[in-house]
Amino acid sequence: QVQLVESGGGLVQAGGSLRLSCAASGSFVSINDMAWYRQAPGKQRVLVATITSGDSTNYVDSVKGRFTISRDSAKNMVNLQMNNLKPDDTAVYYCNANIALGLFVTQTYWGQGTQVTVSS
Repeated sequence: QVQLVESGGGLVQAGGSLRLSCAASGSFVSINDMAWYRQAPGKQRVLVATITSGDSTNYVDSVKGRFTISRDSAKNMVNLQMNNLKPDDTAVYYCNANIALGLFVTQTYWGQGTQVTVSS
């Protein structure tokens, strides 16, 4: 069974930094695209950043220039470096990965979420 486990959330003042990490474990062939989503209280879950297996990245406009997504394929990990944090970044952050379980078989997995709180 495949699991995604996040770490690195917490409380930080506006202007501060946090680094989120997500590690995939279990039995699988490879990991395709990976991503970070976030869900603020009372709002829908939204995409924050994506990274392909070839390390191409994309970001939502509100985090461009402040957040950096990266992956360590050898460790089956994806990271999100968050700088210059703002109160609007407060949310539960979720790791997402599209994982190849076998030939022509893929499945999307979610982590359990990690809370990021930015105080003003």
